[in-house]
Amino acid sequence: MQATDNHPHIRRAETGKLMTGAEMLLECLTREGVECFFGYPGGVTIPFYDALYSHHIRHVLVRHEENAVFAAQGWARATGKVGVCCATSGPGATNLLTGLVDALMDSIPLVAITGQVHSKLIGSDAFQEADTFGITRPATKHNFMVKSVAELPQIMHEAFFLAASGRPGPVLVDIPKDVFQARGHYTPVDTIHLPGYKIFTEGHAGQIRRAAQLVLEAERPMVYAGGGIVLGNASAELTEFTELADAPAVCTLMGLGALSAQHPNYISMPGMHGSYAANMAMTECDLLIALGTRFDDRVTGSLSTFARNARVIHVDIDPAEVGKNRNPDIPIVGDVKRVLGKMIKIIHELKAEMKPEALEQKTEVRKKWWKQVRSWKEERPYDRGHSETEIRPQHLMDSIDKLSGGQAIVCSDVGQHQMWAAQLIGFNEPRLWINSGGLGSMGFGVPSAMGAQMARPDKLVFAICGDGGFQMSIPELATIVSQSLPVKIIVMNNGVLGMVRQWQTLFYNNRLSSVVLEAFPDAEKLASAYGFAGKTIEKPWELEAALREAINYPGPYLLNVKVTPDENVYPMVPAGGAIFDMVFAPEAPVAVPA
Repeated sequence: MQATDNHPHIRRAETGKLMTGAEMLLECLTREGVECFFGYPGGVTIPFYDALYSHHIRHVLVRHEENAVFAAQGWARATGKVGVCCATSGPGATNLLTGLVDALMDSIPLVAITGQVHSKLIGSDAFQEADTFGITRPATKHNFMVKSVAELPQIMHEAFFLAASGRPGPVLVDIPKDVFQARGHYTPVDTIHLPGYKIFTEGHAGQIRRAAQLVLEAERPMVYAGGGIVLGNASAELTEFTELADAPAVCTLMGLGALSAQHPNYISMPGMHGSYAANMAMTECDLLIALGTRFDDRVTGSLSTFARNARVIHVDIDPAEVGKNRNPDIPIVGDVKRVLGKMIKIIHELKAEMKPEALEQKTEVRKKWWKQVRSWKEERPYDRGHSETEIRPQHLMDSIDKLSGGQAIVCSDVGQHQMWAAQLIGFNEPRLWINSGGLGSMGFGVPSAMGAQMARPDKLVFAICGDGGFQMSIPELATIVSQSLPVKIIVMNNGVLGMVRQWQTLFYNNRLSSVVLEAFPDAEKLASAYGFAGKTIEKPWELEAALREAINYPGPYLLNVKVTPDENVYPMVPAGGAIFDMVFAPEAPVAVPA
């Protein structure tokens, strides 16, 4: 045995050693730096789990395969490394589907390993057979079926390369049972054979220079930063660029934390539930600098009115995204970190060539723009109002924000609580905000927090859930306890499917159909049954002490917070509307107590 190059403490097999496909798979995972993966065994994967019995890689037994994908996503989103999950054939593989599409939508690097029936049985409707390869083709960045043990090392190396390179995404590897059992001589692979797969990283030099010139010429520039900044580890470059450009910046739902919430240039989140200032600034800017973002409908609203007077620079590593929804004036296909680095250098050079009076004049013009943006921020801030008798959802999120100090990892489920958390919890660095943005998968919060906590044991990790999404992932409380993970689960319990109820209230004449969640379990008994500490609160004066108790408790904690049931998330842009045509709360927010 010899040590791996990147992981000297981990031993690997010598080249040419005879081993089974299952053992070979574990060797491949070791070479790719996998420390931990999430899975659920079944009939055809038993040979793999038998090999795992005496292997060093940590496996986490989840309670449902869908949660294996979400946990692997939590790991990947918190670290930037490739997350790994595993399931058996048939129902095990199909249970991964939602999580795979979720990872595809949010560009999360993931490798999913599925077992398949014996090669001779494929196509015979064998027990627990499903066409995993066909089913997952549109749900993944790429997928493979391994046909022989000899090709396993090459496929696994390419799977990890594909998952992490270019625009990241999920890759699935389907392995028949006989391939797990077959024996072959292991040879490590360091080469890639992917004809037609090209990654554009550098960006066009001429376009980058044109973009830099536009940044200096603009009177009302606006930086529109998306999840690509986080995925591309370009937060430092974004910060420097924003300061150099003297431009206000917004971060999308997927980009929160890319620019610190404490940075003076940061405005807030834009879009359907974005702030008044963010949406108005994007509407009135004369230059929109879109970085690692895809002009999603939840950000742009009506495309015909979005940033209607602005020239657009669009930087993205995926050529399919550039011009897909909005035609840019300057399209740049490349790695956002490298492109920003080059643009920063050029802007410095161009500024050095400018006369002092020209720079001073430009500064004065920008001051007027900043004055307007700050006026919008002061005119309609987010509602952080508290009630003296009930816990408002805004009060809950505001309290989490103050107690976490912008340093905790917050894994959100999907719904109203997700929007309030995104609005009111500030993140001072990337990879602290983890949520299902594109697909909006309920049940995401708890398992993603589980994966994030395993990846970052040094961090305080919250799972913020609604009472609907929480009940989709209750079984993972057992996993959290079995792995001794100190995850803090905060249930915002309003007794309804809040976002659906909000739409029914606002757009369907308040006809509340199938949204009331009855028979929510006794949270304290549920927590105790699984080995959690926990409590239920419903009075505002209980909130801060309860949150402090949860944070300071050394193990997992379930806090069930009963909140006002009829709150709506504001501002809100009706679907298909212009982002400047926002709906606000009918009454002014209650003042936050001093």
